Amino acid sequence: MNHILAIDQGTTSSRAILFDCDLRVVASAQEEFPQHYPHPGWVEHDPSDLWSTVAATARAAMEKAGIKADSIAAIGITNQRETTLIWDRATGQPIHNAIVWQDRRTADTCSALKDAGHEPMITARTGLLLDPYFSATKVKWLLDHVDGARARAEAGELAFGTVDSWLIWNLTGGRAHVTDATNAARTMLYNIAKGEWDAEICALMGVPMALLPEVKDCAADFGMTRADLFGREIPILGVAGDQQAATVGQACFAPGMMKSTYGTGCFALLNTGADMVPSTNRLLTTIAYQLNGKPTYALEGSIFIAGAVVQWLRDGLRIIRHASETQALAEAAEEAQGVILVPAFTGLGAPYWRPDCRGAVYGLTRNSGPAEMARAALESVGYQTRDLLEAMRADWGAASKGVLRVDGGMTASDWAMQFLSDILGAPVDRPKVTETTALGAAYLAGMQAGICGTPEEFAKGWALDHRFEPQMEAETRDAKYTRWGRAVQATMSV
Repeated sequence: MNHILAIDQGTTSSRAILFDCDLRVVASAQEEFPQHYPHPGWVEHDPSDLWSTVAATARAAMEKAGIKADSIAAIGITNQRETTLIWDRATGQPIHNAIVWQDRRTADTCSALKDAGHEPMITARTGLLLDPYFSATKVKWLLDHVDGARARAEAGELAFGTVDSWLIWNLTGGRAHVTDATNAARTMLYNIAKGEWDAEICALMGVPMALLPEVKDCAADFGMTRADLFGREIPILGVAGDQQAATVGQACFAPGMMKSTYGTGCFALLNTGADMVPSTNRLLTTIAYQLNGKPTYALEGSIFIAGAVVQWLRDGLRIIRHASETQALAEAAEEAQGVILVPAFTGLGAPYWRPDCRGAVYGLTRNSGPAEMARAALESVGYQTRDLLEAMRADWGAASKGVLRVDGGMTASDWAMQFLSDILGAPVDRPKVTETTALGAAYLAGMQAGICGTPEEFAKGWALDHRFEPQMEAETRDAKYTRWGRAVQATMSV
């Protein structure tokens, strides 16, 4: 039993990666699933797609590796955060599609709660801002709009969970209704200082506490899988939301260390240690990970559109067929045009928090074409990351001017990573293992299983693939960032 199975359930696909006891990848499998957009600004997933793709990819990875369940010591799970599901405890049937983190249908509810003066209390306890991004108002929407849901919830017949809870429920055959502290911290129902569900906030949101899962450390006993799934029961021993798992996978265990993950969105975390640092710049205060009952906190900045902007170039504009084509286009673009894309397709995240905004393009000329759009798309990710790091610098001081560790699909683009370093004016480190989200989940499970070492030992194994150093002149950097700032302000004023 010297292997670990990491389940990485993301926004657009599910993956399973088998690691050996030295945390080297043995085999992997991935499967995309449909996105559902029932109304403008609404995003849903079919819960059966989340579960079936996880089960299928887990079996496929085991088959590729030629490994049976008796060789797997533990399962680690990492997942898209905030996405909200409610299901029947007796049948396991969801009462509605999952409402995805990107969904903006509860913007009016959030505005009403803000107008009523509730945001300061919610932020002080949860570290979060009143925004449709988080789970609480999604739960309220489901209870208010699905026939009979509220009465059934109050009677204890229903269960709420983020995606990790839904997967664990299915993996264990309904024997475990649990989550971990990092996922709980993203619901806007969890008091991250006290480490418990907040009864007052639940009452404010109209969420019966009978709905809520048990909260555990990131490395803990989350239950055993059904024997019929993989051939024998396997313990689930590690769980963390995707960005927190990436923080672990990047070995950002020391206060002041930063990582930024580039998937569908972009999420930067700054480890603040035992200090729960309140943000005065509209960042989030969250739990980076929790081990042995002790939370480690972080400041987080969330960008809704990062890799998704490349998907838009492919599926919306149809100017590329593969994401890899953006690098050659960006290199061929006429830099003097200075096209700026503000990709507020589902609103602007940190530090603006404007769910009402929509995307805009500035600086178009008659000569603007696919190359300029591709360059503007990649640059938008760098600009948004700088927005986050500027806010972190203001909240936590000079430590956030250090090296940024990066991971995720977009980091494969040398052009994008060099621009990121240039616009930040700071080194950017890309590790040899860029799938750090799955790696973090595997490490947590392996540590709990006793086959991986301490966090300090794990950190020694972090290996650099390439360091990008800033090459842009400071004057050029500042001029570009100033133009970006004007474009964002113009977008917010429309």
